[in-house]
Amino acid sequence: MAHRLHADGVTLRYDRRTISTGLSLSIPDGSFTVIIGPNACGKSTLLRALSRLLPPSSGRVVLDGKSIDELPAKEVARRLGLLPQSSIAPDAITVADLVARGRYPHQSFLRQWSKADEKAVAAALEVTHMADLSDRLMDELSGGQRQRVWIAMVLAQETPILLLDEPTTFLDIAHQIELLDLLADLNCRGRTVVAVLHDLNHACRYASHLVAMKDGAVVAEGKAAEVVTEQLVEAVFGLPSIIIADPVSATPLVIPKGRPIPAAPDSRKQSA
Repeated sequence: MAHRLHADGVTLRYDRRTISTGLSLSIPDGSFTVIIGPNACGKSTLLRALSRLLPPSSGRVVLDGKSIDELPAKEVARRLGLLPQSSIAPDAITVADLVARGRYPHQSFLRQWSKADEKAVAAALEVTHMADLSDRLMDELSGGQRQRVWIAMVLAQETPILLLDEPTTFLDIAHQIELLDLLADLNCRGRTVVAVLHDLNHACRYASHLVAMKDGAVVAEGKAAEVVTEQLVEAVFGLPSIIIADPVSATPLVIPKGRPIPAAPDSRKQSA
């Protein structure tokens, strides 16, 4: 089956350093695809290639039946939104102004700012709980607040495909779950979501399609219950673990074995 976004035999490099060779991956339409793997395994590099930020040395990335590098930049930006791993805001820009930049792909000489743009920005600020801070400068915000502003900008873009590289970075646990719930809701409404996540249990709970990577290659993909096994976790992450059913979602719950923790000294013996 041909999907809207897929990589066909791509080789990805930074200067002379090769990250992936002959990598192929299709993103199922309408899926919540989560990419997992150890640090420096090529997850972010793959996302950059899928978004056209990193041209493959060989092979191609295909979006809607065409090589993505053949499409005009604005056309790609109307179909695909990207939240990179690290973003730098211009100096002295307000929250509302930065989120409004997500509407740039929809602007043209003949089509300037519209009610639709205003509505999209307001909705993105509302769902990320940043509406009350819309007049604040970006450099006045905490790391978690800034991350939510960048997410709002991507949501304001209103693309059918969302690519997010570690979107829960800087967020506390409550906001992590809130964001993942939001992405799950957007996915249920028809958007294709692709996210790189480090938390295996979050990945298992939210992904409808899970991709495991190691050393620049896809080593397994499919439903979390089929992909995430004790053998795979140890082979990919070098982590001995026990996997049980999550009591809330029934998805795999990875429990690291770790090393035995020494028992605390008995305070009664010490006082004696």
